[in-house]
Amino acid sequence: MKKIFSFLFLQFFVFSIVFCQNQKIDGHPAWIMQGNIYEVNIRQFTEEGTLNAFAKHLDRIKKMGVQTIWFMPINPISVVDRKGSLGSYYAVANYNTVNPEYGTMEDFKNVVKKIHKLGMKVIIDWVPNHTGCDHPWLDSHPDFFVKDSTGKPASMFDWTDTKQLNYKNSEMQDSMIAAMKYWIKKTDIDGYRVDVAWNISGNFWKKCIPQLKKIKNVFMLAEGDSSYLPKSGFDAVYPWHMFHVMEKIAKGTLNAWAIDSIRKQTEKRYPANTIQMYFTSNHDENSWNKADYETFPGAVHAPFAVLTQTMAKTVPLIYGGQEEPVLRPLKFFDKDPMEWGKYKRAKFYQTLLELRKRNIALAPNASFKKISVGNDKAVYAFVREKAGKKILVILNFSATEQNITIKDKTLHGTANNIFMGSTETLSSKKWKMEPWGYAVYEY
Repeated sequence: MKKIFSFLFLQFFVFSIVFCQNQKIDGHPAWIMQGNIYEVNIRQFTEEGTLNAFAKHLDRIKKMGVQTIWFMPINPISVVDRKGSLGSYYAVANYNTVNPEYGTMEDFKNVVKKIHKLGMKVIIDWVPNHTGCDHPWLDSHPDFFVKDSTGKPASMFDWTDTKQLNYKNSEMQDSMIAAMKYWIKKTDIDGYRVDVAWNISGNFWKKCIPQLKKIKNVFMLAEGDSSYLPKSGFDAVYPWHMFHVMEKIAKGTLNAWAIDSIRKQTEKRYPANTIQMYFTSNHDENSWNKADYETFPGAVHAPFAVLTQTMAKTVPLIYGGQEEPVLRPLKFFDKDPMEWGKYKRAKFYQTLLELRKRNIALAPNASFKKISVGNDKAVYAFVREKAGKKILVILNFSATEQNITIKDKTLHGTANNIFMGSTETLSSKKWKMEPWGYAVYEY
């Protein structure tokens, strides 16, 4: 009888794990709904530039509140037509192996296991639009590639270290899907950030993504903001329209109310359950466009970072190094390691990430209500609410002090100021918010 009970208990335990792993909310993996993403540039993260060296940071990253690790491409980089001394991470030489500069396949599998043991998830950067210039498919399957006017494999834009893949070739499509399945099965990753997803047809993604999700309840993030991407199966997209508005507000060329205009436009553009990944920096924006050290400099960074963490229908991104912060552009084609030790923003991010984790009012599908608490050209304020939980966010997107008055009586009463760590009684009494100030209240 004991053996039968033990067997039944084991079956129930296994079923429970599988059920939790496959649980969905609004069609998305349940674990991403109050989650966040932390992008890792293995080459520059440490002096060694290896997976094992990065793994030494996992405990502090977990402590900061990170929930999903996004690794930039971990595949080998092509040597032919390479840019710089080490080449672009996105010029992939082989889809099925690990870049030897970073370590071995076993190293990567061990890092994934450690991340999972810490209760976090893993997604990897995938580059399906093009390969590097010495990828074996160029010899074995030349028909897998788009041809230029001379009949040679073509490059897009000035990406001369890559060759563009031909998605009219069904065998190439199947080979790409097989490679993506391989990493899920072999390494137990939890999803993909897909590079240049916007240049590949929705028909392919409608074919690919369901096959991946049959293996595991993976999270799919598309680099792109076209409406066909979420309609084709992606869980999340990039918020380029909003990001560029944020940049202009930071420069003073747009007012705070521009946020609402873009928010309403995107609501019309996407299916209702679409998630957008908000950020103040990422690998491209850092290396090429001076983010966030010039786009959101100094005190300007904070209110925009709070917006990325609290806005409706979003999952927030932190680019590894922002917590230090690294205030320079990292080289893209050469070794240029970060220096760690100050972690000046770590507590700031931790406060936001922990709030998001514990309070369902910050889930993408929680309600959003814009409110006026002062000069709407300078101050952007809103309320998030779900299942009896409520969050009030007030952001001063200007270089001048602003008067704040909470007129909505439903917001009066006791609330926790998450950054001050104090309980306050909110009322219609006027108070002042410093330039580029911010406040988040939890009810």
